Amino acid sequence: MSINLDDKSVNLEFIAKIEEISGEPVKICMQCGTCSGSCPMITSMTISPRRLMHLASLGLLNEVTGGNTVWLCASCHQCMVRCPRGIDIPKVMEAIRLLTLRENEDHIDIAQIAKEKVVELPQVALVACFRKHTA
Repeated sequence: MSINLDDKSVNLEFIAKIEEISGEPVKICMQCGTCSGSCPMITSMTISPRRLMHLASLGLLNEVTGGNTVWLCASCHQCMVRCPRGIDIPKVMEAIRLLTLRENEDHIDIAQIAKEKVVELPQVALVACFRKHTA
């Protein structure tokens, strides 16, 4: 079910899916900003973790998936450790990535990586990257 508010589509199913996959109640986030203040990747993100949690709790699918935040999340758990509500934000990020990848849209083209780089890079890092960014 979707609701239209000022040209933004609120997707209630999206909220339910995030909470089902992550096991985290995104709607209890009180928007304190501690997650954003703790994030080592914040300078590279187009949407701060605090803003992403807000958008996710409102079910704004297009806004959440339109940025690079879920793809840059290092899953370091700094945000979760400091969250006053105890929300495991990396689990929410992973749930959003999974929902996006279920649309069969790759976010990295493996064929575009130079063969020289493939030889140089640690295999475990490559596999982790491919699992995180490809359907």
